[in-house]
Amino acid sequence: MRFERGAGILLHITSLPTGDLGSVKAFIDRLADAGQKYWQVLPLNQTGYGGSPYGCLSAFAGNVDLLSKGDSSSDAYDEFRNTKDQDLADEFHRFCGENWFWLDDYSLFQVLRRANEYKPWNEWDERLRNREPEAIKQALGDHDDRIFQEKFRQFLFFTRWQEIRAYANEKGLRIIGDIPIYVNYDSADVWCNQSKFKLNEDRSSAYVAGVPPDYFSSTGQLWGFPVYDWEAMRADRFSWWAERVKLNLRLFDIVRIDHFIGLTRAYQVPGDHTTAENGEWVNVPGWELFELLTQLIGDLPFIAEDLGEVTKEVEELRDSFGIAPMRVLQFAFGGDAHNIHLTHNHVPHSAVYTATHDNETTVGWLKSGSKPRRQPHIKYCLKYLKSSGKEINWDMIAEAFSSVGEIAIVPMQDVLGLDNSARMNTPGSMDNNWTWRMSDEQLNSADWVRIRELTKFYAR
Repeated sequence: MRFERGAGILLHITSLPTGDLGSVKAFIDRLADAGQKYWQVLPLNQTGYGGSPYGCLSAFAGNVDLLSKGDSSSDAYDEFRNTKDQDLADEFHRFCGENWFWLDDYSLFQVLRRANEYKPWNEWDERLRNREPEAIKQALGDHDDRIFQEKFRQFLFFTRWQEIRAYANEKGLRIIGDIPIYVNYDSADVWCNQSKFKLNEDRSSAYVAGVPPDYFSSTGQLWGFPVYDWEAMRADRFSWWAERVKLNLRLFDIVRIDHFIGLTRAYQVPGDHTTAENGEWVNVPGWELFELLTQLIGDLPFIAEDLGEVTKEVEELRDSFGIAPMRVLQFAFGGDAHNIHLTHNHVPHSAVYTATHDNETTVGWLKSGSKPRRQPHIKYCLKYLKSSGKEINWDMIAEAFSSVGEIAIVPMQDVLGLDNSARMNTPGSMDNNWTWRMSDEQLNSADWVRIRELTKFYAR
């Protein structure tokens, strides 16, 4: 699907001044006044340990921790339990019916998780671990009220988010969301769909996802996510994936697919290994999956996170289904003039970024240029941009906006000119990730006028 030429800001909900949905509309107003057409967020799924939006308890459930204080309190639930508003009650029951595919199981999973002191599901009672029908039936009866409450909280989250999306659309903004390719082992998805993942007889992961050794790591990377049994996925026509994508397209106008290259082939490592050195590549039926999605949805409003080793197969899958590639300016200055991230090599159907949530901020990237390996890149960057480096963030923003790429996205940290103390995530690190939050003062003092002027200058 082709997109309207425009600019936008990357900022997750947790980075807003209140850290929740309470300050979203004020941010949307700022974006609209600055002439922006896009707002990109990270996954909105319910997070688990560590708060990573890419390591969630469900690929479907919304993150109720993002609800503002009044919505998330037990009073809201008590009020709903006693409501005489039949329209509201009907909306709730309609929501439950429309989301049966995941809502019942997720709500039970959350309740059992608390009842088992947050132990992973494979350490629960054997009958529940194996989802024996009688055990599930008993658990549903024993925890009826708490399950109902979980469903209500999801109803509230989805209701509030749909209000926000409608408000953004009325202001001329389209919201870009994100689908992580993998899910946590300790998630409702794996517990409820054990046959669709490669598990051992004791239900532990037979294989986990990762990447092989490379220039950056001599032992590779172990991500720890369980890998899909794609033959089992294929057997029921990818129903889990289809439902997941359809739900995300109810939340967002455009969806970025994380680790897109993993939908052509995936690197799997035996679950008991401690490094990724002895894994293997397995083929993934991505072509069949996207053919099905096209049949169900039509034109696919997707952006491919196709960063890394992009093979011919990845390009063919992406381009055949009209999926936009990503171009990241921080990656442009290693190599030669043929680097695909350099602006003169951009293609119209693409999404261009100064940086992503996994990168250093642009100011931080320049400041770390004293590292020997980075020095040639910085020198090339300054020459290419004709920049002194004093306003490297604005020089990068202008470069992204000048691209022929349809969508240009700038992390809020780059608009504010912040260094790496405001970095969102450092891959491979467990510390200080997903915690950066913008202050009210920063929201109000950001140079929105300059953003608006650059947006107009480059016809975005």
